[in-house]
Amino acid sequence: MEKNTIKRIIEKEIAKSLAANGCGYYVPVAVSNRHAHVTKEELDVLFGRGHKLIKLRNLNQPGQYACEEVVTLEGKKGRIENIRILGPVRAETQVEISLTDSFKVGIEPVIRMSGDLDGTSGCRLIGPKGEVNVIKGVIVSARHLHISAEEAFMFGLKTGDTVSVRKAGVRGIVFSNVIVRSGEGHSLEIHIDTDEANAAGITGGELLEIIR
Repeated sequence: MEKNTIKRIIEKEIAKSLAANGCGYYVPVAVSNRHAHVTKEELDVLFGRGHKLIKLRNLNQPGQYACEEVVTLEGKKGRIENIRILGPVRAETQVEISLTDSFKVGIEPVIRMSGDLDGTSGCRLIGPKGEVNVIKGVIVSARHLHISAEEAFMFGLKTGDTVSVRKAGVRGIVFSNVIVRSGEGHSLEIHIDTDEANAAGITGGELLEIIR
């Protein structure tokens, strides 16, 4: 078992134990770097017909994994190289970047939840075998909380709820408008992007307190 997987299991069990014993509601946080989800058709263009994603490592959310494949994103003002693809392939291409990234490459930033892509910006993706013009799908991911149905029951939460979470310490901060996503395929974890993490001095794995 991977070291990071063991660490996350321990963090989750601590958080669930605290909740079960009335000691507050805490959730491990993950820092989401820029990445891309692509369709099978666009994967064929970028890496060659019939190419299959090569798993690099598993992610904490069930069935999700980082891949060896990387692409370059091109906007109106510049490029960002080595954007990692996450698997498995999806029905729609989606690229998640930070606000800082959007300013750098000249892409209009739109803060959205994953999958809510109507009216979002596009870009050009460049791979080793070809290029794809993405009409929509570039987002700055809204901060959100993944939680299984069992965990949601324990925490008194459901899909669509909005909570605030607090990070203590020298760079203590409260993140508001954290959207809850519950059900199959979700596991206890808050996702924030690199801009948010840097502002709070978060490196990943810290337990944040849900404010009741």
